[in-house]
Amino acid sequence: MKKMQNRTKAYSKHLAKELLTVSLMIIGLSVFAQDGNAGITEATGKIRGYFESGTNLMYAIGAVVGLVGAIKVYQKWNSGDHDTGKVASAWFGSCVFLVIVATVLQSFFGI
Repeated sequence: MKKMQNRTKAYSKHLAKELLTVSLMIIGLSVFAQDGNAGITEATGKIRGYFESGTNLMYAIGAVVGLVGAIKVYQKWNSGDHDTGKVASAWFGSCVFLVIVATVLQSFFGI
């Protein structure tokens, strides 16, 4: 009978230690979660700061692609190639795509 009481006391002490450990872990996780939210907020702010520059970069790339495409189409037109319309539509479509993507991303993220 005395062995059973000793086992029960030992089990109770062990259970109390485990509950204390779990409680401390939960408290620690809640502290990390608060710091994590601050970090996520800071990262979101930094990304939003770069987003406008990225959009302007996409517009600039679209302008360069448009100029290169215009020169290429002009050269094909002057040389009398038959696929001038096809090349013109491909370059024009790529420029329009870049502008639309930049505009949609800007409106989607609300910046």
